[in-house]
Amino acid sequence: MSFVCRFAPSPNGPLHLGHAFSALVNHRAAEVSGGRFLVRIEDVDTERARPEFEAGILTDLDWLGCPPSEPPIRQSDRLADYAAALARLEAEGLVYPAFETRAEIARAVIQRDLAKAWPRDPDGTPIYPFRRQEISDEERARRRESGAPYVLRLDMARAVGRVGTLYWQEAQGNPLGRPVSVTADPLGWGDVVVARKDAPASYHLASVLDDAAQGVTHVIRGRDLFQATSIHRLLQELLGLPAPVYHHHRLILDIDGKKLAKSSGARSLATFRGTGATPDDIRRLINLPPRNSRAEQDQERQDAEGSPA
Repeated sequence: MSFVCRFAPSPNGPLHLGHAFSALVNHRAAEVSGGRFLVRIEDVDTERARPEFEAGILTDLDWLGCPPSEPPIRQSDRLADYAAALARLEAEGLVYPAFETRAEIARAVIQRDLAKAWPRDPDGTPIYPFRRQEISDEERARRRESGAPYVLRLDMARAVGRVGTLYWQEAQGNPLGRPVSVTADPLGWGDVVVARKDAPASYHLASVLDDAAQGVTHVIRGRDLFQATSIHRLLQELLGLPAPVYHHHRLILDIDGKKLAKSSGARSLATFRGTGATPDDIRRLINLPPRNSRAEQDQERQDAEGSPA
């Protein structure tokens, strides 16, 4: 089977070693399977997205030896598709406008924590502490029409009731490994935000729509997104989208054992390149065999046979 894989960075900063690992693993899976490696620029955050970062992403990928198989797409060009999906979900009563500020939500969580430990989502964030039923749909519509700021939240209980139990296929060991079935648990996330004023679609909604539009067959990404797959499977089912195979790879960590991040000043690939590093140096730093080496060929044979790495 030929894989269609994607690398989807945000152009709000330069790529670092963690990005390099994900891009190289995706590119290799597409290459070994005779498929395609796609790039998607996730630029819906217009306040932070910059064209120079997008240009830097493509330069870094070319230098690493994993250029995209075709020109990248940009989320900013797909806003109409996101709006159409939201309109469909809203027409079916599955999303609703919510008007609480972050401060109001934080206060409500503190109040509830005084009585008992308030539940957290898989990322450790307190679950939205209000219920849709606390405000009538008519009152929500009135506030919305008056211009009150709001976000759109997914009515998780109603959505799960619509589709029932869901599963996804998780490739084991490596992207070409044998998939096993994983039971999704979207209820554990509460009523997640699917759109807000400064983001016409949340990461969850935009990513599943984009993957379907690009014909992605295998979503290969970091382990930090494993649990979020529950939300993605639910949205795919609600919107009639195909379900790709998933593989959640290891993360590249800093000296403190934390995931590398732009916000924490992770050293950029451009900086490595500027100090004379080669693509094979980058591969060594992230524990990948050199390009076209015997070790890489042996690994490719193992992956093609579906053996765990």
